[in-house]
This record gives sequence, structure tokens and C-alpha cells, in this order.
Amino acid sequence: MVTGLQDKEKMMECVICKQGKTGPGKVTVTLQRGEAIIVFKKVPADVCDNCGEYYLEEQITEQLLDRAESAVKNGTEVEVLKFAA
Repeated sequence: MVTGLQDKEKMMECVICKQGKTGPGKVTVTLQRGEAIIVFKKVPADVCDNCGEYYLEEQITEQLLDRAESAVKNGTEVEVLKFAA
């Protein structure tokens, strides 16, 4: 169970704008490899409330890269997917 205190501890200062704080949100991630473009929608991330920069957890990044690699191997040129953990 996550408490309000833990949520505040997870927030961090944005390393890009140095003015915003990050909080939970959903983002669209676009990956390109060669001619293939894979778009993932509704990816959970920590998003800066000032500039919109986002930060992904390592596990989520690994999932995205694995799914993108699979799409490239299958000959995908353009694919849009809703992220599902």
C-alpha cells in the first residue's frame, strides 16, 4: 500500500527544466529503428508538471524495447499499441 508520504518521496525535481516536480502520469512513447516506427500509448511514467519531460521505470523501458524488437523482427514498418503491463 502506498501512502501520501511515499508519493511525495518519489517525486523528484526535473533534470531538464530544473523547476518542475515529477508525478505519475501516462505518456506516448515513439521508438524508431531503421525504417520501423513503433508508438506506445498510455505508458505509465513520472511526468514533469512544468515542462512535460517524462521518466520511465527500468522495467517499463525493458518491456517497450522487447516489444519493439519483436515488431521489427516481424517486419513492422509502423505500429501503434496501447501499453499493457
